[in-house]
Amino acid sequence: MGILPLAERLAKKALNRSGVQSRWVDTSVCRLHLYDAPGTGPLPTVVLLHGIGSSALPYAPVLQRLRGRARRVIAAESPGHGWSAAPASAFTPECLATAMHELLDRELDEPAIVVGNSLGGAVAVSYALSSPGRVRALVLASPAGAGMDQAELAELLAVFNLRSRADAHAFFARLYHRVPWFTPLIAGDVVRTFSRETILSFRRSARCEHAFTPEQLGALSMPILLIWGRSDRLMPSANLEYYRRHLPPHAEIEEPEGIGHCPQVDDPRRFAERIAAFAWAARSTASPGAAPSPSSAAPSPSSAAPAA
Repeated sequence: MGILPLAERLAKKALNRSGVQSRWVDTSVCRLHLYDAPGTGPLPTVVLLHGIGSSALPYAPVLQRLRGRARRVIAAESPGHGWSAAPASAFTPECLATAMHELLDRELDEPAIVVGNSLGGAVAVSYALSSPGRVRALVLASPAGAGMDQAELAELLAVFNLRSRADAHAFFARLYHRVPWFTPLIAGDVVRTFSRETILSFRRSARCEHAFTPEQLGALSMPILLIWGRSDRLMPSANLEYYRRHLPPHAEIEEPEGIGHCPQVDDPRRFAERIAAFAWAARSTASPGAAPSPSSAAPSPSSAAPAA
């Protein structure tokens, strides 16, 4: 067993000992794992969604901080990630969206604050389009799903083609504001993670058509916070500009210093505080979201483009 799998086992046990439940939910795609944390605060349920090649565990510090602010915090793991089972067939954007939408439909008993980083951000947007009444507010951290041409998509996908420890170190440098001290210890494990068939099949199936259209983004009526760290060297800056142009006027867009692609790793305290403050402000919203018109709604739960 590599260092990363061992660290993940220890982190899972630590969460469980702190009162966070590990649960599995059956979907039509596969069995999914989530961390379910009861909270003591007045805010609505907060959902945390991760990116490709990751898991819910990097959210652990954020989850623990939010437990005192919200009634419940859920950190879900995508098919083939963390402790979730891999899909029996190819892992595609459609497969991802179907599985995660089914999980959220079954788990949410109130409109939630849905937080998504990278590919998790695309899942959050697609869920808000398909089930607006279940989403009180969206917090998107460097979300995937921006429109791009085939050459731009191919260039982005190449970033995840990790074949050596050197590739992993270059990936870490793109990912974080300040590369964590432990990354040399897990470089080999990360290469193996991105070489798994689940992730390879997702990369092969990604198409430009999976991006959100301007009409879809403009139809989002719930409060939206877009966070794009100034040190994010993973996502093209053009993706930020796509969201800036096409999100509705009420969306708040922030570009914080000292944050890279993953704010839950770079500064979990600041990220948790910003989520809580935004969620508090969103409580005054009259409704969690109006259903988009048929012309602008997602035609299927498949609008999700690849990212970390």
